[in-house]
Amino acid sequence: MEEKGVLLESGTNELEIVEFMVATNRFGINVIKVREIINPAPIVTIPHAHRNIEGIMEIRGEILPVINMARVLGYPDSDNPAHDKLIVSEFNKQKVVFHVHGVDKINRISWEQIEKPTNLYQNAENQIIGVVRREDGMILLLDFEKILVDINPATGINHDRLKEIENKDRSSYRIVVAEDSALLRKLISDTLMEAGFQKIDFFENGKDALDYLEDAIKDDGDINKVVDLVITDIEMPVMDGLFLTKQIKQNPLLSKVPVIIFSSLITDDLRHKGQTVGADAQVSKPEIVELIKLMDGLL
Repeated sequence: MEEKGVLLESGTNELEIVEFMVATNRFGINVIKVREIINPAPIVTIPHAHRNIEGIMEIRGEILPVINMARVLGYPDSDNPAHDKLIVSEFNKQKVVFHVHGVDKINRISWEQIEKPTNLYQNAENQIIGVVRREDGMILLLDFEKILVDINPATGINHDRLKEIENKDRSSYRIVVAEDSALLRKLISDTLMEAGFQKIDFFENGKDALDYLEDAIKDDGDINKVVDLVITDIEMPVMDGLFLTKQIKQNPLLSKVPVIIFSSLITDDLRHKGQTVGADAQVSKPEIVELIKLMDGLL
């Protein structure tokens, strides 16, 4: 995992996922979120903790919470706990351990291979954000940010900090947001509206956002009449935010539109990926106040 920061070039619309097992189903987590994978170790239970928190454990001098993924997903505990694995992860400026029933392999795939869940089995409570069909079965991609917010809502967007934002008229600015998580779309929408933004178009992936921008050029010819700023997540089915940013910045008719990457993957080690594709700014979820300050600086 030490080379995860250079596994893929920026803007290729590819990712690598660690495939893991819970019960009989296979799931995936972006390798960029994974610090290491270890064998079972002593876990200290915490009285009155959330039911999905198995306890805490010490790893390399740090005390980290352990999330039992079987409980999260509504499955029974492992039949063979000695063969379980612990996935040590870092995203959203947080470190957490996911207790799973096994780890299989790393798969390199394109975001185009990831299918969005249909409305038939996707709802506000569902953690599945994508499905990868393979010859030997399906891999389900999970909304790990939502899993953390469900356990501790304080890890989500903090509306109370909006009082730090300068009070001014933002109603005329046209904002395009690419974000695949329904939870995050709702939180971002509520927060931007509260800050005074009124013209916000949301898209579930980078391709839909790019199609909207390119169609606007064809219809109007002047992108400045359609959008003032783009906000994009990185991890999205069909087209990720790095590839979206690269396509915007390489298009002469779109290149002057400011792009802010708003992602749980923004760290000191990975910031260079956004810089490589030409992002004007980058900020880690859930720092919504910093996002709005960056928007003010670019608008």
